[in-house]
Amino acid sequence: QVQLVESGGGLVQPGGSLRLSCAASGIIFSSYNMGWYRQAPGKERELVATIASGGSTNYASSVKGRFTVSRDNAKNTVYLQMNSLKPEDTAVYYCNAKILTSGRVVNYWGQGTQVTISS
Repeated sequence: QVQLVESGGGLVQPGGSLRLSCAASGIIFSSYNMGWYRQAPGKERELVATIASGGSTNYASSVKGRFTVSRDNAKNTVYLQMNSLKPEDTAVYYCNAKILTSGRVVNYWGQGTQVTISS
C-alpha cells in the first residue's frame, strides 16, 4: 500500500519560513519523480516544485528563489523549504509521486498539509 504523509504545515507570519516533509512508503522512492503542489480556496491545484529521480528540479515562477525542493532517498522523504513566505502562499500543500511505467503515468498523492501565512 502506497502512502505519502506530509507534515510541517502551520501558521506563520509573512516573511517567515516553513519546511514541509513528505515521507513515502510502499514505493521504490528513488525511482519516482516527486513534487509539491498546492491548492488555495477557490483555485485549482497548481505545481509548486518538482524533483526528478535524478535530482533535477523545477519551480513555479511564483516561488523561484524562495522555495527549495530536495530529497533524501535513504529516508524516502522529499522536502520543501519555504522562505520569505507571503500571504498568497496560503494553501493546502500536497505531495506527489509520479512514475512512467509500461507506457502510462502513475500518480500518488498525499493527504495534504495546511500552510497559512498571516499576521
